[in-house]
Amino acid sequence: MKVSLFGITGVPFGKHNVKDPRLDQADKLVEASKKIYVQVELIEEKDAIDSDAIIAHVDSRSEPILKDWEFVETRLSRDPDEAELVLLNKLKDCLEKEDFAINAGLTEEETKNAAVYNLLTGRPVIVAQPSELEDFNSVLIRTVAEGGYISFLTVGGKENRAWLIKKGTNAWEAAGSIHSDLQKGFIRAEIISFADLIEAGGETQAKRAGKMRLEQKTYLMQDCDIVNFRFSK
Repeated sequence: MKVSLFGITGVPFGKHNVKDPRLDQADKLVEASKKIYVQVELIEEKDAIDSDAIIAHVDSRSEPILKDWEFVETRLSRDPDEAELVLLNKLKDCLEKEDFAINAGLTEEETKNAAVYNLLTGRPVIVAQPSELEDFNSVLIRTVAEGGYISFLTVGGKENRAWLIKKGTNAWEAAGSIHSDLQKGFIRAEIISFADLIEAGGETQAKRAGKMRLEQKTYLMQDCDIVNFRFSK
């Protein structure tokens, strides 16, 4: 996940751990050699077009809006057809209210057509107050959630690890985010919910309490599921 920064200083660009306290809790309950958080990559404002989300200082929230408004104005000046004219005017009305394009209330077809514009505020924009920036990890946690991502955990043995996936990812796709071999040979996913792990006091205890479920390829992963993928080699 790439995240562009607008108006935020003192935070180095590059990859950052997102220290989810839920992984910390799981790590205390399940023994492993190391703990690995998910990471996001922070990139410069000038590269925002390649980002999955934007974090903007509250005083800089208007910058991406203005850039998008200028783009829309340019498209309107090029004599668009009727369908595009309706779309552009919806976007313009939204941006002129100092709101983000993602909130323009577009239809499914309009959203598909607007995707080719790659508007900056067509992606999630997380507005951060100065007080929030004092604990930047909490801003990253919010960015992951509001950016449409969740994580799942694999625990025990060499590592307790969180894996970043898009919300709506199924078990088969999630297996592939670890390794293509898991996806190719997928048999089933053994799932324990995070709440059940904590309530039971560990993975083994949760299994003994009958809290482990067997799910197939199409199962939609839930945030912070504890997963063991069974696969054929």
